[in-house]
Amino acid sequence: MRNSRNASKNAFSAVKANSGATAADEPDGLWLRFGGVTAAIYWAIHASCLLAIYTGVNAVDVALCLGLFWLRIFGITGGFHRYFAHRSFKTGRVVQFLLAFLGTSAIQKGPLWWAGTHRVHHRHSDQPGDPHSPKVSFWHSHQGWIFEEAWGETRLEEIKDFAKFPELVWLNQWHVVPPLLMAFACYAIGGFSGLVWGVSISTVICWHATYSINSLSHRLGSTRFETGDDSKNNLFLALLTLGEGWHNNHHRFMNSTRQGFYWWEIDITYYLLRLMSSVGLVWDMKTPPASVYAEASANRAVRSVAASAKEAAVDVVAESVALASRLTADPSGTPTPP
Repeated sequence: MRNSRNASKNAFSAVKANSGATAADEPDGLWLRFGGVTAAIYWAIHASCLLAIYTGVNAVDVALCLGLFWLRIFGITGGFHRYFAHRSFKTGRVVQFLLAFLGTSAIQKGPLWWAGTHRVHHRHSDQPGDPHSPKVSFWHSHQGWIFEEAWGETRLEEIKDFAKFPELVWLNQWHVVPPLLMAFACYAIGGFSGLVWGVSISTVICWHATYSINSLSHRLGSTRFETGDDSKNNLFLALLTLGEGWHNNHHRFMNSTRQGFYWWEIDITYYLLRLMSSVGLVWDMKTPPASVYAEASANRAVRSVAASAKEAAVDVVAESVALASRLTADPSGTPTPP
């Protein structure tokens, strides 16, 4: 554990050295951002899920849990990630704030913090300076990095394009407000049981779904493009996270609204954004250029040739072994005829 912590500290030192950004401190005590307290809050929310043993579960609880999970993870995938971090589409100021509010309710801090940190990740993906590189450790990439004091800061220099909106700056500072409003709503609808299922359990599922992209999507899956990192495409994670699991695609062309580049790559976030586009709520949705698809086809052809060559090599080896076996002398010392 000590070695992992030291590796984390080294990683964060590299981030600060490479980011070149000015840190904007949040109000003291607002998020209690220091590692020990953040970890205590984080694990307390995990532990509160056990209260479901006491409260039981009913249809309202299930609806709150699943509904708020899918709603808030869309706030992360469609809002924090594809809009604020990558500007993959455009929208008006009202919808912009609503996406930010929805993402903030997932208890992953504010939009400026989230998107600014993510931009650092893309600049140093799986290299020194990456906030959550799995090369440090799986624990670090999945959740350990969020306990470090270095990441309690919002790097406004990374997100100047959105830091000019005062309502986003306010929301980023007071990111406890949306979760608190959500908690009050859950209690009003479902009582204490609704609070446990709608906030605690739903939030923990949302957290680990999001964090799995930082950890598992850089370890498990297939690789379509050479991106200079370990990003993978993973169908299961794509289904769990509304399309974020097509992570190798994303690292090849990060400004695309569509992360499932082909029709068979399910990307629910993209479908929802297309629906919003059809009624004029968002527009100018970016998609991969033809050159990216040509690259994918070329890579597929190369892999096909390599696979055929490997298969042919295996056949040659097998035939050579068989021939050697036939030429092996029999007990009398006479070569065995073919």
